[in-house]
Amino acid sequence: MTTVLACCVMAGAVTGCAGGGTSEPPPAADQMLDEANATMRGLRSVTIDSVTRSTTGGDLSSRLTTDLKGTCAFELTSDTGARLDQIRIDGTDYVRPNRTYVEEWSRSVAGTGEQGFWARTPVSASREGDGLSQCTHPFASFGKVKKGRPTEIDGVAAMSLEVTDATSGAYTFYVATEGRPYLLKVVYKDAEMDTTTSFSAFDEPLDVHPPDQAKVLDLGGTG
Repeated sequence: MTTVLACCVMAGAVTGCAGGGTSEPPPAADQMLDEANATMRGLRSVTIDSVTRSTTGGDLSSRLTTDLKGTCAFELTSDTGARLDQIRIDGTDYVRPNRTYVEEWSRSVAGTGEQGFWARTPVSASREGDGLSQCTHPFASFGKVKKGRPTEIDGVAAMSLEVTDATSGAYTFYVATEGRPYLLKVVYKDAEMDTTTSFSAFDEPLDVHPPDQAKVLDLGGTG
C-alpha cells in the first residue's frame, strides 16, 4: 500500500490527505438562516400557506401566491366560515368577502344568498389592519439561533433551526439541506397561539389574473 493510499484509508474522512484537500465544516446555525432568508428574498414567486390556532378560538388559515412585490392572490378563512379573497394586480385590489366575513364586521348584506361580487379599489386605498395582503413577506433573521435536528419536510431533507427572541415566543425554522437552501416551514409558538407557515412552488410561473369583470363592483373609480 502506498503512503498516499494509506493516508486516505486511515484518516481521509477526518483530516483529508495530502493533495486531496480537506472537507469544509458545516455552516453555523445563524449562517444557515441568513442564507435561507436571502434565497427566499430573491425568489420570483412563492406560495405561502399559514395556519394559526389560538387558545381563545378564532383559528385562521391563509394562502398567499405572490411575486413578493405587487402581484398576488390571497385567501383568508376562519373556523367560523368567514372567508376573504383578494387579487392584487396592476395597482388594483379585487376583494371578495363572503357573507359570514361581512357579517362578522357588523355590516349588513342584501338578500339571503352568498355574496359573490368582487370590490375593485386602488392599492393606494389599502391601509394597515384592513385584512389585505401587501404581497410581501418579511424574510429576516433575528434573535438567537441554534441548530435542532435533521429532518424531512414533504420529502426534502432539512435542518431545524431554533430561534428565541426575548420579546416573543419561540420559532423553529426548517431549511432545506439539499438543493437550494429554501425556507420550507416556520413554526411559531407562545402561550396563546401557534402558527405554522409553509413555503412551496418556488419560482413557479405566477398565475394571477383579474376576476370576471361581470362580477366586479368599482368602489374606487379605477376604471
